[in-house]
Amino acid sequence: MTLDGEALEQLRKRARAGGADKYHAANAAKGKLFARERVALLVDDGSFIEDGLYANAMAEGLSADGVVTGTASIDGRQVCLMANDSTVKAGSWGARTVEKIIRIIERAYATGVPMVYLVDSAGARITDQVELFPGRRGAGRIFWNQVRASGSIPQVCALFGPSAAGGAYIPAFCDVVAMVDGNASMYLGSDRMVEMVTGEKTTLEAMGGAKVHCAESGVGHFLCKTEAEALDVVRRYLSYLPANWTQAPPAAEPVAAPEKVDLAALVPASERQAFDMRRYARGLLDAGSFFEIQALWARELTIGFGRLAGEVVGVVGNNSMFKGGVLFVDSADKATRFVQLCDAFNVPLLFLSDVPGFMVGSAVERQGIIRHGAKMITAISEATVPKICVVVRKAYGAGLYAMAGPGFEPDATIALPTAKIAVMGAEAAVNAVYANKIAAIEDEAERSAFVTAKREEYERDIDIVRLASELVVDAIVEPHELRAELVRRFAAARTKDRHFSRRRHGVTPV
Repeated sequence: MTLDGEALEQLRKRARAGGADKYHAANAAKGKLFARERVALLVDDGSFIEDGLYANAMAEGLSADGVVTGTASIDGRQVCLMANDSTVKAGSWGARTVEKIIRIIERAYATGVPMVYLVDSAGARITDQVELFPGRRGAGRIFWNQVRASGSIPQVCALFGPSAAGGAYIPAFCDVVAMVDGNASMYLGSDRMVEMVTGEKTTLEAMGGAKVHCAESGVGHFLCKTEAEALDVVRRYLSYLPANWTQAPPAAEPVAAPEKVDLAALVPASERQAFDMRRYARGLLDAGSFFEIQALWARELTIGFGRLAGEVVGVVGNNSMFKGGVLFVDSADKATRFVQLCDAFNVPLLFLSDVPGFMVGSAVERQGIIRHGAKMITAISEATVPKICVVVRKAYGAGLYAMAGPGFEPDATIALPTAKIAVMGAEAAVNAVYANKIAAIEDEAERSAFVTAKREEYERDIDIVRLASELVVDAIVEPHELRAELVRRFAAARTKDRHFSRRRHGVTPV
């Protein structure tokens, strides 16, 4: 076929138009943008270079074969991206769709730049399954490439509609996933398939909607009200990370901590009184820099990025506002993945400890709390980035290990004056050791006096000055001194040796 200028322009126009007008209108009614509008909102003006525009150009109704791929810049930094076009066969995958996605991930990996996935797809076209599913360049190659790129380049997904069946693994293999409430969903089998296979009657929203994955399953990381908010999450997430694993995170202009936050006043003296570690982190970090991840899932643990004097840090903190800050199966998994993410991309780790330990009981034992806790402790052990443990209020039992305690080669263990480090709290310890004796004391006043005396004895035994004198902790600092102390210590640790072990890789207790 020979094309003159006018014919080529018509071909381009048709390819860029997507599907029929009725599909555009249906999406607009749901508050959904056209795939190319999403790309334009995300990237710097004029920076997008598209590949594969003419994929399946000879077929009717398959503009660009339902996926937009190419390179662009975001805030002046290069990225690769793909965006499903749900106006074309509901964004489903054909053979050319798959090939385009594979190629753009391979390019991101080869050039060492982040990969962005703007997902809105009904999954594979069953009619094309032989061409797209089983072969060496079939759909499986997408996931192989994602796994190969994991930890080498940042991978971030914004999910605007469905991500069905095998396609649900694209978000799953990304570092983080932003989901638009009401439209986004992930599921391996549709509601009709679930009923046919299991007899369960459900809906896509109840089974795999944004709220389910962001608050219950943990597959989603950010619950967004609008598509613009989801795109902003992508932009902000990438602002904390380097282009690839060989580079340092991008520094910003130093900003002071919020002036009105009194860190000392935030922490109650009584262990029984909860406080919000998110507020503490915000008061410690550069003003406006804390970027919380997975805010709705496993809330007893707070994770996110922030900056100290302009330099990026990853924050892991126990939040006693939720379940007393006790570590559960989900919070252990949450910490594991975030620590591995930070270690992969050279982001120093700041642990803010107020942890009673791991949860006990038959329910969590059946869920595998030991295995999940071991996975978290493995991640802490293997992390070779600068890491500093701050005991804000307490670090009890294996919780001390999980929060990068002294045995895990932190670059420093810092304690506040009111910090406590022990196998368990005084109340639990006295009850454990003297339960029979306490029960045998009949006089209530005598019993109370005995318990009080033993608690005071226990508190003296774990006195923070004693721990500092025995070099268990490296420094005791006042809350108002903590930020400056951290800035200096992280700066000193920046050139540390990153070697950990003589091996290919460990065997993770998954």
